[in-house]
Amino acid sequence: MSNPDGTVFVVDDDPTMRKALARLCQSAGIRARMFASARELLDSPAPESPACIVLDVQMPGLSGLDLQKELAAHDIRTPIVFITGHGDIPMSVQAMRAGAMDFLTKPFHDKDLIEVIREALKKDVRLTSARAERETILRRMQALTPRERQVFDLVIQGLLNKQIGGLLGASEETIKVHRRRVMEKMQVPSVAELVQVAVKADALKPWDTPLRSRDSIPDGQPASPR
Repeated sequence: MSNPDGTVFVVDDDPTMRKALARLCQSAGIRARMFASARELLDSPAPESPACIVLDVQMPGLSGLDLQKELAAHDIRTPIVFITGHGDIPMSVQAMRAGAMDFLTKPFHDKDLIEVIREALKKDVRLTSARAERETILRRMQALTPRERQVFDLVIQGLLNKQIGGLLGASEETIKVHRRRVMEKMQVPSVAELVQVAVKADALKPWDTPLRSRDSIPDGQPASPR
């Protein structure tokens, strides 16, 4: 299996374990950077994608779980693989709920760790791509005028131009103009794709049920957009 190009950030206060992990990563063709403490990692520049963090749970000062919280607080979402010498189930549950990639108990098989690292690097590539796409969508949304944003919000709920005009007190022709500008600014060719970008920007949750066209709102009856 080919490895994604990336870097593993190993955080462990045990120098012997750090060296062993470094050799293991290098033998698998994966770059590795070593850190003796959680604070040392926090004081370094944020990892650039693709990357993952192999993190010891119990360390002097900031623990592995503390570091996980600190990284999340700084919106650093690099995938984390925890390793520990103690099989603490509540601790592993806490780590996984907070988004950890995996939780391995020492001694673990080298093959298992490498497989998890590879998956973590692939995940980071996906996350980075999704973040970049979302930022692009948000920039396009910010270019919408207040009226265009209103039209955007109603279009993704499945309303027709006539219904939107009734809600906003505008003619159907005016709504058509606004709708065309929304599609142009969002750079999408169809309502279906507009809904997709809205979901990616959290403007419409995927589990929301869009209002259906003709059975949504009677013509001329006011309603509040969700």
